[in-house]
Amino acid sequence: MSKRTLKLFALGLVALLIVGSVVRALSARKSQQEAVAQASVPKAQTLVELAPGDVVNAETRELAQGLPVSGTLRAVNSAVVKARAAGELQGLAVREGDVVKAGQVIARVDPADSVSRVRQAQEQADSAKSQIDIAQRQWDNNKALVDQGFISKSALDTSMNNLSAAQANHKAALASVDMAKKGLDDTVLRAPISGLVSQRLAQPGERVGIDAKVVEIVDLSRLELEATLSAADSVDVRVGQEAVLQIEGSNRPIAAKVVRINPSAQAGSRSVLAYLAIADGSGLRQGLFAQGTLGTGKASALAVPLSAVRTDKPAPYVQVVENNQVAHKAVTAGARGESGKDVMVAVQGVAPGAVVIKGYLGPLREGTAVKFTQATAAAAAKAP
Repeated sequence: MSKRTLKLFALGLVALLIVGSVVRALSARKSQQEAVAQASVPKAQTLVELAPGDVVNAETRELAQGLPVSGTLRAVNSAVVKARAAGELQGLAVREGDVVKAGQVIARVDPADSVSRVRQAQEQADSAKSQIDIAQRQWDNNKALVDQGFISKSALDTSMNNLSAAQANHKAALASVDMAKKGLDDTVLRAPISGLVSQRLAQPGERVGIDAKVVEIVDLSRLELEATLSAADSVDVRVGQEAVLQIEGSNRPIAAKVVRINPSAQAGSRSVLAYLAIADGSGLRQGLFAQGTLGTGKASALAVPLSAVRTDKPAPYVQVVENNQVAHKAVTAGARGESGKDVMVAVQGVAPGAVVIKGYLGPLREGTAVKFTQATAAAAAKAP
């Protein structure tokens, strides 16, 4: 190849390289311009749509102040039937859950020994009565002899003393009869109250001693809650205050009222026992666990639902809607209480009527646009 041809080839190659560089530069500049243009286009803003149940207005409300209480249900009237005489238990037929009436015979203790004591005491009383008759006749005879002057008056005094002693012995024998009959009556075990048998603590044919427990009876017509209060909480509790309880295993709320407060604190724990009467105890049982809230007073304050107060920042705050945007308002929480079915908390830091977003929606970024449904728009319009 000649030198001229090589020179032309080299010039052509250089020209191609220059053209390629220019094309690449133009392409890079175009891409940069497109990126700048895209960056200058505003991004679509996030929009949150709220339903009527998603917000609540901050309003002044009556807050029911409450004290948590818990304890075990107990029957106001209960009794344990005990044996009052020793012997073999007979005729015990009632079992747990049986209905008994006051005065009903529950069981008997073998009365053989008691019957014999009654017979013995009665015979001794009859013997003492015979001695009275003898002493009475002797005194009558001596009185007639004294009147006739046949014997001295001292003999009449002796016969009078004998008659008085016989009468005293007869009275003592009659008292022994009463005691023996009382012992016989003690062999019969009767229900002291009407109710249900909760425990049978002995078996027929078993030999029992005096004061041995036989059955326990409870009257479920009147139940009460025995609540243990701390010393500080007991200061605000008064007779007549009402409570709403939830019974273990039951979904229906139970009304109760404080009827008694123990005047003495428990040794050691310094706790105080309060007794709450159950208004409607139908279907309830002794020993069930109950817990609830005892109303101790009311307070009026600007309040929002407790769930609306968020704590994912250093200071508590609520999410409100202002100018169709989410705003965060730092608040100071105060007293808690119930208003209807909601747990409310008094707050400072929001204006009355502010539209507060409920807590279950979660955290929303401040400045997020908000759109209300038609039903909520009217409430939002009232907000400042």
